[in-house]
Amino acid sequence: MQLEISNLRKAYGATVALDGVSFTATAPQFVCMLGPSGCGKTTLLRMIAGLVAPDSGRLLLNSEDLTRVPARRRGFGIVFQSYSLFPNMTVAENIGYGLRIRGDEAQRVRIRVLELLDVIRLSELADRYPWQLSGGQQQRVALARAIAAEPRLLLLDEPLSALDAKVRTDLRTEIRNLQQQLGLLTIMVTHDQEEALTLADRVVCMRQGSIAQAGSPEDLYRRPANRFVADFMGLSNMIPLETVQKFAAQLLEGHVPSDGATACVRPEDIVLVSGGAGATVKSVQFLGNISRVQVAWPGGELVAEQPGMAALAAGANVGLAFKPGGCAWVSAS
Repeated sequence: MQLEISNLRKAYGATVALDGVSFTATAPQFVCMLGPSGCGKTTLLRMIAGLVAPDSGRLLLNSEDLTRVPARRRGFGIVFQSYSLFPNMTVAENIGYGLRIRGDEAQRVRIRVLELLDVIRLSELADRYPWQLSGGQQQRVALARAIAAEPRLLLLDEPLSALDAKVRTDLRTEIRNLQQQLGLLTIMVTHDQEEALTLADRVVCMRQGSIAQAGSPEDLYRRPANRFVADFMGLSNMIPLETVQKFAAQLLEGHVPSDGATACVRPEDIVLVSGGAGATVKSVQFLGNISRVQVAWPGGELVAEQPGMAALAAGANVGLAFKPGGCAWVSAS
């Protein structure tokens, strides 16, 4: 199964929501469309679903042109942030809804619903109503309903954003495991870079209606194409070329950056040595698995991360070094 997006454009009056977006995704990839609010990612997902018509461009699935095909005829499964379960239907009835309106025989519907209840581990709650479920349970039911009719493509519109952190972490693991089990091409919208890094085979990072960079999570994190992607894909220290030349020449080893380039150094690629010299600790945040340390050095300020609890305190003098290969050079655009 291959989805091909070609030069999709959409404007609402003078506001351009999508400006010539193109990319290709192939099953069984899990693709995350990532970006800040207003970047066009939800418009693009709704366009793939058939809920928004493009002004121009094409959308192909296995070479079949779906650009003007109505949503109901695309055969896609969709899960929304708000769950959108039918409040007057039980869990089992919600899951089987799409099969029933398609005209499947009752026995087939019953067997499929039982299979999916087992998959989402809610068999004992089959007769409950949505209001009797937790948020995480409701989202599992919404996911089961979306895949019940064996869709050609699964679309997820920020399905985890309304959940608390622990449930969100657990459920994204379940979603990923289920997607891999089904081998289903899946496209998810998120503004959370951690979700994208955790779930995706491929990340499409969007900015102002265009694709800023597309690639593997490692590509975008370790080899960002520009400063926007570097900043959006987690914490980064952005060090101007002239500062590197004066105070961190080791970052230039093996690199010939262009004029105006900026060094992107992730916090985990900075080594702090207690009792050393060259930098001063400004603050320390203990975050459980890591400590985040803000330091001042001749080139300005940097953020470093160390495993566990750092044996450092504000005001301490420390040595500072950069791990080999821990720098990416990015353009300003």
